[in-house]
Order: sequence, then C-alpha cells, then structure tokens
Amino acid sequence: MTPTETLKHEHRIILMVLDAAEREARRIQAGGAVDTEKIEKMLDFIRNFADRCHHAKEEDLLFVRMGQRGMPTDSGPIAVMLYEHNEGRARVRAVADALPQAAQGNAAAIATVTANLLAYTQLLRAHIDKEDNILYPMADRLLTPADQRTLAEAFERVEAEEMGAGVHERYHHLAHELAGHGG
Repeated sequence: MTPTETLKHEHRIILMVLDAAEREARRIQAGGAVDTEKIEKMLDFIRNFADRCHHAKEEDLLFVRMGQRGMPTDSGPIAVMLYEHNEGRARVRAVADALPQAAQGNAAAIATVTANLLAYTQLLRAHIDKEDNILYPMADRLLTPADQRTLAEAFERVEAEEMGAGVHERYHHLAHELAGHGG
C-alpha cells in the first residue's frame, strides 16, 4: 500500500467516527441526554487516531517530503490542510472543555458540545475530500518511488513507536464500535 493509500484507508475509519459524532450531536439536539462516555470515546479516537497518528503522518512526514520536492508548505494546499488541522483541534478542545458541564445538563454547554461536534464533522469531511481528491494525487505525482518506500516505512514506525503496538488496531475497533458495526 502506498502512503497515500494508507492515509485514504485511515480516512474511511475517521469518516465512520464522524458519522457517529454527527448522529450523536443530532440526537442530543433532538432532546436526548448527553452520553458523556460515548463522546469521551469519540474525543479519544479523534485526539489519538485522527490527530496523533493520522495527522502526524501528514504533518511530520508527507507534507515535509512534499515540501522537499518543491511544493510550498506555507501557502497553497498544504497550508490550507495545516490550518484545517488546527481548526479541528480547536473544535475538539471546545467539545472537551464543555462536556463536563453539558453532562450536568447545562444548556449552554450542551449547545457548545453539539455545535462544535457538528462543525468538526463538516470541517473534516470537506478536509478529507480535499486530501483524497486534490492533495494526495498531487503527492503521488510529486513523490519518487524511493520517497514512497521511505514514507511507508516511516508510517509504520509512527504506528509502532509513537502509538504503540496494537494501538492502531484498537482504534479501528473503537471506530467500528462507535459506528454501531460491532468491534
């Protein structure tokens, strides 16, 4: 699997959790109680799988190599992706910060949780679409076969060393659980 194929596969897993997050926000907006445990699992997935693993592969490895191959990193598509990663982190922080009060029934906190979950899902869906259909094809044209091999090996190291043995797979199972597909 090429590095961009690996990232696209991870996008499919992330999209499962985005669907679950949107369903949860809509359920709460319809008058449902805040399921703190479920939302905390979503935040764990987003912070660790989507951000610490997936976005790290992009930011620390793919985007850097694309920059080395001549693509600007401070403007254009890479700069937009970096901006959107940071915007997503801000939305996730807002959910996490409001969750304790939302769990106690605070209406303003509940509104903050649902609004930021929905904004995050919209942001990330559009972001994933841009990466899959614009940025990754550019990367595939830009990167040499040696770059592809080096990145693939580096991605495996991120999963093994940064995340830990079996952690990547645990988050795949969590995504399926949150999506209602079983583990």
